[in-house]
Formats: sequence, C-alpha cells, structure tokens
Amino acid sequence: MPTLLRLGAPNVLIMLAQASVGLIETFFVGKLGTDALAGMALVFPAVMLMQTISAGAFGGAIASVIARALGGGRRAEADALVLHSLAIALALGILFMVAALAGGRWMFTRMGGVQGSLAAALTYSNLVFGGAMLVWIFNSLAAVIRGTGNMTVPALVSCTGSVLLIPLSPLLIFGWGPVPALGIAGGAVALLAYYLLGSLAMAAYLWSPRSLLRPAFSHLRFQWALFRDILRLGAVGAISAAATNATIALLMARHWPAAVAVVVARFGELAVETGVKALVDRGRPVFSHPLATAGGASFPSGHTAGSAALYGILVLMCAPVLTRGWRLLVVVAGTVFVLAVGASRVVLGVHYLSDVVAGLALGLAWAAGTLTLVAVVVARPRAFFKP
Repeated sequence: MPTLLRLGAPNVLIMLAQASVGLIETFFVGKLGTDALAGMALVFPAVMLMQTISAGAFGGAIASVIARALGGGRRAEADALVLHSLAIALALGILFMVAALAGGRWMFTRMGGVQGSLAAALTYSNLVFGGAMLVWIFNSLAAVIRGTGNMTVPALVSCTGSVLLIPLSPLLIFGWGPVPALGIAGGAVALLAYYLLGSLAMAAYLWSPRSLLRPAFSHLRFQWALFRDILRLGAVGAISAAATNATIALLMARHWPAAVAVVVARFGELAVETGVKALVDRGRPVFSHPLATAGGASFPSGHTAGSAALYGILVLMCAPVLTRGWRLLVVVAGTVFVLAVGASRVVLGVHYLSDVVAGLALGLAWAAGTLTLVAVVVARPRAFFKP
C-alpha cells in the first residue's frame, strides 16, 4: 500500500494540476465576453485530444518502455529511448500543428462557430497549436521521468506551473502597466509559457547528475526497433482518446447523430469482437523469440478491428462534406493508420495474418452498418456535420 500511494499520489496531483490549468484559462477568458468563451469552448476538444494522446497514450507508452528497459538492466537502451521519445514528440507535435492550422476554420465552422466566436477560436487555436511541439515535449519529458520511477519531479513541475499561471494568465489577457492587453491571445501565450518553462525544468533535471538516465546526442543513432516499441503502444492508446474526444466535440456542436454513430461504432464493435473471440477461442501464435506477447484469444485482432471501426466511421462521416483534396487526404491518412496498426500486430508476432484480415473486415463492416443505421433512423444521411 505505501508503494502504491507513493507512486499514485503524484500522478493524482499531476491530473489535478492539468485540470486546473484549463479551469484557470477558462475563468479569465470568460471575463472577455461570450464570444471569447464560446471560441475557447470550440477549441477545447482539440486541445484535450492532443493532451490525452500526448500525456496518456504516448506518455504511458514512453514510461512503459523506459521502465522495462531499466528493469531489464539495459541502461544504454533506456538512454536512447529518451531521444527517440523526443523525436516522436516533435514529429507528432508538427502533425497536430499542421492539421490545426490547415483545418481549424473548417472544423470550428462545422462545430457551430460564427463571426466573433469563430474569430476567437481561430486566434486561440492558431497560437496554442502553433506551439503544439511544446505540449508534446512537456508530456514526453514527464513520461520519461516517470518511467525511471520518479513521480515527484513531474508532479512538482506541473503544480508549480499551475500556481504561476494564476497571475500570468490575467496579466497577459488584460494587461497591466507596460504589459499590453492581448485578449484571448494572452491566454494562449500564458499556456504555452507554462509548457515551455515546464519543459525546460524537466530537461534540466533529466540532464543533471540527479537523473537516473544519461541521454546524450553525441552518440545518437536512431533505431527503428525503439521507435516501434513506443509507437505500437501509443498508437493503440490513441484510439480510445480519439473516440472520446470526437464524441465530446460532436456533442458540444449538437451533432447528435454523429456522436451516437461514433459511440456505437467504437463500443459496439468492442462487444461484437469480444463475443467472436469467445466463440472461436483461437490461440496466439507461438514463436521461440517473439518481439512481444499478448494474452487472450487471437481471432480476430482487436486492435485492428477497433481502429478500423473508429477511423472508418470518422472518414465515412467526414467524406461527404469535404472538398476533393481534403477528402483524399483524410481517406489516405485513415487507411494508412489502420493498415499500419494491423501490420504491426503481425510483425510483433501476436496475431496471424487471418486475425488481422478478420479484424479489418469486422471493423469496417461495423462502421458502415452503424453509419447506415443511424442515417436511416434520422433520415438525413448527409446531415452529420452540418452546423
């Protein structure tokens, strides 16, 4: 029990600190008026998606692989994983930045943003996602340190940053003395300052003599195997994060049929998949030196089915209201991601190829069936994303 409390209590503090950051920002931005508050509300699901994927899905993956490497006595591998984690954080930060800057107006318009609220949303979003790499680096560094068993430093940095944000946020939003009033942009700048200073503090600890790890750029050689270890865990965790935040965004925009479709597609597929696994009860592949191990029945591949159902339903709902170029990009991106998830299950040796094919077929069929059923019930097949 003492060990659980020692490891769990700092994580609770981190969650409270992260939640307080959003509350602090919302409180002061709300003083600017309804347009500013509505604009921030439009951006909220996208920011939460980035937070949950960077801190939860990939943060958990990073902490896991580093803890496993240290536990196995592979200190050099653990040191290398730090820099591989930061490389992934930079890449995904850039991906979120480009997606938000290019598609922000389209997304916020579909969520109901107009005139003042839309302008406020774009101002806040462009700044926050323009610094998306800071959010990813902050959460990745925190995960690296947690992977060494040190929960105190990330918690201390997060809580201290939240306290500093209380005076910094209103200072930049409303101005004071020589500091100009930046409005809603000030809230975004304050948030990025929180992540920048927090990242610097954790990096200083990580490269100090007190750190258990000794990452160095001088002898860095990127290895696909280390990237794969992080990505195979993080990508799977991102599925649930994407489903949750997509549902929140659709509910906030009052797109009830689309929200119902996402929930039914994801969790309905999970129920069907669980039943099929129990009926078939196929054993996992057996290898003398597997890259990974997994429990439970093998047929069908749950990761493949889940990703196909979720991203399939999102692509099918988005496609009718996108321009030709964006439609092609969304379809290609969704297809590549789902196929990559399926391929990774075979490469890791935890599924047969037939498991993956069955999972792909199940997920896509369930997504198409769900969309058709919901569209028929509401009798508006193209109305999913109309404001």
